[in-house]
Amino acid sequence: MSNDWIWQQADWPQFHWDHRRVAGPLRQATLLLGVLLGKTGAHPDELQPLDTLLANILSSSAIEGEQLNVHSVRSSLARRLGVDEEKPYPVTDQSEGVALIMLDAIEHTRQPLSLERLCQWHVWLFPAPESLLVSRPQSIGSLRGDATMQVVSGREDRPNVHFEAPGRGILDAEVERFINWFNHSQNDPTLDPLIRAALVHLWFVTLHPFDDGNGRITRALTDMALAQADEHSIRLYAMSVSILKHRKQYYDILEATQRGELDVTAWLLWFIETLQETLQQSLDQIDRLLAKTRFWRQYQSAGLSSEQIKVINCLLDGGDKGFEDGISASQYQKVAQVSKATATRHLTELLTLGCIEKLPGGGRSTRYRIQGVKL
Repeated sequence: MSNDWIWQQADWPQFHWDHRRVAGPLRQATLLLGVLLGKTGAHPDELQPLDTLLANILSSSAIEGEQLNVHSVRSSLARRLGVDEEKPYPVTDQSEGVALIMLDAIEHTRQPLSLERLCQWHVWLFPAPESLLVSRPQSIGSLRGDATMQVVSGREDRPNVHFEAPGRGILDAEVERFINWFNHSQNDPTLDPLIRAALVHLWFVTLHPFDDGNGRITRALTDMALAQADEHSIRLYAMSVSILKHRKQYYDILEATQRGELDVTAWLLWFIETLQETLQQSLDQIDRLLAKTRFWRQYQSAGLSSEQIKVINCLLDGGDKGFEDGISASQYQKVAQVSKATATRHLTELLTLGCIEKLPGGGRSTRYRIQGVKL
């Protein structure tokens, strides 16, 4: 048997890496985690955990090309987190299942991992379909069958094999070895918890123990490992969002690592840098929320119209949900659904009040942003 895959190496699974190359990014990620905890501790937001966990679940499924019903999943999470919704959306077996997996992973971190627990996650991930048109894995709640497990793309007659998992004959022993390591490594003082989470991700997805759902269960296990490192911060960031954003890189680095030997430096660097990006996005979101709170505290008695408030909130949201580079008069007109003359008058009023400021430029290209706030 040729040693094409990482699990076929003689020393598997004795992973090793360049500690000097990993040390810097690891310190930065740990620092960002501390800053995130500090900011949220000083300015708690009861909805942030709900929104973050929702984004994590939706993105993890989207990585595999599956679109979940956002409203159903949100209602399933809200009920379990004790968040009251004005108009709860009907839940489904699917939304309940993905919520159960996420919360079991991050709330029951002291309960040991077991094959039974993993199989229960698999059952929750694949409830009985509401339509006969929905396909399900052959084996639900149990390890995969005897067929060779490969990740392939391309034509059926000329497939491109990206990865081949360990055969069924050794799978039980491999899963048992992983579970034992997972449980014992949690308290290993020589293993950084963020490195451990990256190894959890790589090791389990390499085993690919189920017929389907391996990626989603891998990411749930990764969240569990991160929650074991810090049970508070895991509710404040959604790593699957960043993985989805860099989906091709994610698959490329996994394939390169799984085709290689046991030096996993490149994978660790990608994982830690992606985690850094995730943490920074959460910090930026908190900064926008704080800026929004400060703004409305200052202008709560300014007598702004509903249209002005709507546009101001778009500007304060920034990023994907708003106007990161400011807003023009024509954009104001569209967002507020007012006439050109009204848009001009509203912007003039906001300028006079000091709510907004002009960005460099002029004429029709003039853009406006919140006064003194860069989002």
